[in-house]
Amino acid sequence: MAATRPIRWPTRAIASRSPTGSATLKRRRCRRVYAFTRPGDDAAQAFACTLGAAWAGGSDETPPEPLDAAIIFAPVGALVPAALRAVKKGGRVVCGGIHMSDIPSFPYAILWEERQVVSVANLTRADAREFLAIAPESGLKMEIVRYPLERANEALDDLRGGKLQGAAVLCL
Repeated sequence: MAATRPIRWPTRAIASRSPTGSATLKRRRCRRVYAFTRPGDDAAQAFACTLGAAWAGGSDETPPEPLDAAIIFAPVGALVPAALRAVKKGGRVVCGGIHMSDIPSFPYAILWEERQVVSVANLTRADAREFLAIAPESGLKMEIVRYPLERANEALDDLRGGKLQGAAVLCL
């Protein structure tokens, strides 16, 4: 099972929809990060590049090279088969959201060759500790937009409408 094997942070990773997450660990352990956004979202792709992504494109595009791992932040199940196609033999696809739409049926051939699909619930505490220990050294950049709790619906509307550059944070 994936949970029993420690993560070896990949040399390449993708993030879907969230350019803020896309530049995670761009130095130290990851040599290159490729960011995938909504198709046609040029602003989010440019933003991902300012955060350190080596390449950014739509989630309907093929990465410049096979990936070691893919991290999907968007709650879109249809991205899982696309990510499996993008990772190389032995690659891992991590579903990083709390929920996700149904994952459509896909051919077993894209899971073959020891590819893995895991959710953040399958990551261990040791994985989290390793990540948090190296994050400060990684050159990680975060962009956040703060919203008071009473404006939570506005934050959701901005997120759905692609108006955010970065992550929305609700403040109590």
